[in-house]
Amino acid sequence: MAANFASWGNDLHSGKRSIPYVGRRKLWLTISIIAVVASILVPIISGGFNLSIDFKGGSEFQISNVSNNSESIGTKAVKSAAKNADPRVARAGQSGVRIETNQLGDSATERVRDALMDAYHVKSKDVTSNFIGPTWGSDVTAKMLRALIIFVVLAAAGMALYFRTWKMSVSAIASVFQVMVVSAGIYAVTGFEVSPTTIVGFLTVLSFSLYDTVVVFDKIRENTTSFERNRHFTFLELVNLGANQTTVRSINTAVVGALPVAAILFIGTIWLGAGTLTDISLSLFIGIIVAAASTLFVATPMYAWLRQSEPAVIKQRHKIRHLREKEGITAPPVMEDDKSMLELIDPEEQEREDKADEKPAPARSRPWELEGVEFETPPEDDDSSPGASGRGTITQQKTAKRTGRSGSDTTGSSNSGASRSAGGQSGRTPAPRRRRKGGSRRGRG
Repeated sequence: MAANFASWGNDLHSGKRSIPYVGRRKLWLTISIIAVVASILVPIISGGFNLSIDFKGGSEFQISNVSNNSESIGTKAVKSAAKNADPRVARAGQSGVRIETNQLGDSATERVRDALMDAYHVKSKDVTSNFIGPTWGSDVTAKMLRALIIFVVLAAAGMALYFRTWKMSVSAIASVFQVMVVSAGIYAVTGFEVSPTTIVGFLTVLSFSLYDTVVVFDKIRENTTSFERNRHFTFLELVNLGANQTTVRSINTAVVGALPVAAILFIGTIWLGAGTLTDISLSLFIGIIVAAASTLFVATPMYAWLRQSEPAVIKQRHKIRHLREKEGITAPPVMEDDKSMLELIDPEEQEREDKADEKPAPARSRPWELEGVEFETPPEDDDSSPGASGRGTITQQKTAKRTGRSGSDTTGSSNSGASRSAGGQSGRTPAPRRRRKGGSRRGRG
C-alpha cells in the first residue's frame, strides 16, 4: 500500500495523473459556499451551540476518590436534591466525577453536596463546589474575538507582502474563514460542548491552515514565475500542477498532525476519562481535517478564479492553445524528474517571439527624419542608408524646431533651394560624406 501511495504521489508530481482542483473550481467553490451557509444556518435553526458553564455560568461540583464513577449515579443524586439543576455529568479520570448544573443558591448547593456524598460514598472533603458567573464567559468571548481579528489582519498583511500579490492573501483568508465556519457548524450539528479550550483549539487550527496554504501557494508561485514565457502549460494548468505536487505533502502533514491528537481524543477520553482534554483535542482533530481539505479545494481554486481574467493570463492561454493545435497536442506534457518550469523555456525561441511581437514604428513620408531627431547622414542609394533600412545613427536631439535660415551647400546654391522643406522652413542639410575606395568616409567638404 505504501508503494502504491508513493507511486500515486510521483504521478501527481509529474503530471501523469492530475486531480482537477482548478479544472472543476466552480464545483469545489459551490460546495464550499453551501457548506458555509449550512454551518451558519444549523445553529440558528437548532437554537445555538452547546455552550459550557464558562459561557453560560452556573455551579460546578468535583467529586474525587470515588469507587464507582458512573455518570448515572451523579445524575440521580443531583435531580433528587434540585429538580431544576439540569446536571451534566462527566468522568474525570478513573476515580473522579465532574458535574455542572445551572446556577444554584446556597441552600440548593448544600443539598446537592450532601446528596453526592451519600451517592458516591465519599467524605465531605472529597466534594468541592464552585460558582462561575456568566460575565466571565462574556469576557473570554470578547478577548477571543479580538484575538481572531488581530490574527486575520496580520496574517493577511504578511501573506500579501510575502507573495507580493493580494489575490493569494485573499484566497488564504477565505480558506481560513471556511475552516472556522465549517468546524463551528460540525460542533453545532453534533452537539459537542463549546468551551474556552475549544476556542483555543480553533485558533491553533487556523495557524495550521495558514501554514498548509503557504506551502501550497509557495509551490504555485514557483511554477507560475515567468508563466508568460512558458510554451507548454497555461497559467491555470501551472496552478493545478502546483497543487497536485503538494497534495501528498498536505496529506502527510494532516495525518502526522491528526494522529497524536486522535490519541489524546480517543485514548484519553474513552480509557482515562480525561474530560478536560476532550475539548481541545476534538477541536484540533476536526479542524486539521477541514483545513487540509480547504487548502486544496478552496484556496487553490479561488486563487485561479481571481486571476483567470487577467489579460496576461488570457493571452498566454490563447498562445498555448494555438501552439497545441498547430502541433496536434491535446494535453499538457508530463514533467520529467527534477526539472523545473524555467527549464522548459527556450531562450532563443522566446527571443524570436519577442521580436515578432514588437510593433513596427508608424510610417512617415521621410522615415530618416524622426520628430526631434537629426541623423548624421541623409538617405543614400545603397542598402546601408537610413532610407533603405529605416535606421540611422542619432547625433543630436533637438529641443525645439529650427528657425529658418538660408542654407549653404558645398555643391552650389542651386541645391540649397531644393533642400528647403515644403512648409517654408529652411534648414541646412549636412552634405553626404564620400566614401573612400577602402570603405572609410572622409570629413565634411
